[in-house]
Amino acid sequence: MRISLIIPCYNEEANIQKGVLDKIGNFTARDDRFLEVIIVDDGSSDNSKSIIKNKYLKIFPKFKLALNSHQGKAFAILTGIKNVKGDWVMFSDIDLATPIEEADKLIKETNNYQIVIGSRSSYRQGAPILRKIMAFGAIIIRNFIIGLPKIRDTQCGFKIFEKEAALKIIDKLLVFHNNRKAKGSSVSAGFDMEFLFLASKLKYDIKEIPVQWRHVETKNVNFIKDAVESLKDIFKIKLFAVLGKYDKR
Repeated sequence: MRISLIIPCYNEEANIQKGVLDKIGNFTARDDRFLEVIIVDDGSSDNSKSIIKNKYLKIFPKFKLALNSHQGKAFAILTGIKNVKGDWVMFSDIDLATPIEEADKLIKETNNYQIVIGSRSSYRQGAPILRKIMAFGAIIIRNFIIGLPKIRDTQCGFKIFEKEAALKIIDKLLVFHNNRKAKGSSVSAGFDMEFLFLASKLKYDIKEIPVQWRHVETKNVNFIKDAVESLKDIFKIKLFAVLGKYDKR
């Protein structure tokens, strides 16, 4: 098994200084299943790129740095998927809200499923009450508009999927098909939803696995902005589905 781990990065100097890349590097260095770790920088304006390039690429041979113009987290992940060498693609948020050691829980299920996603508890330990309310509301809205009733948590930033399946899915993306410029942080829930919506349409087996998760305060999440962006994307997914555009790709 050869796994390519994708880590999206946008102005993450503070998290990097906390040692998150050391944890990822040490964990993957000890595990031969991990072929490479692709850190995709989404046009950071802080020192993230230089720290990664001048320090971490030298310390951890499996680390690679890919550079995007600032387009948002979704396109950082897409860049990673298109450049992986592994047979399986995994991605994790750089803040390690889900500890990287939880990877084993997902990997164990890859014998039976092509897509395995981490799932946070509904309690969302440490998360602000506003975030909990918005997360619950997003589930209701998502189920009502585009379905996916069998999936509880589409947004956990901890997933693994077969590369062949991932490439077929991203080839059918419409909301996230064309590059788009982002202003400030952009972590729209729409990408995960469109990806899993298409995976379901293509009849891929999806397994949801409970993982540890703790809230990590970050300036890259703007509840109101992200919610509005996500709602727009959800309605676009619905519109394209109703018009049959996904079936034509």
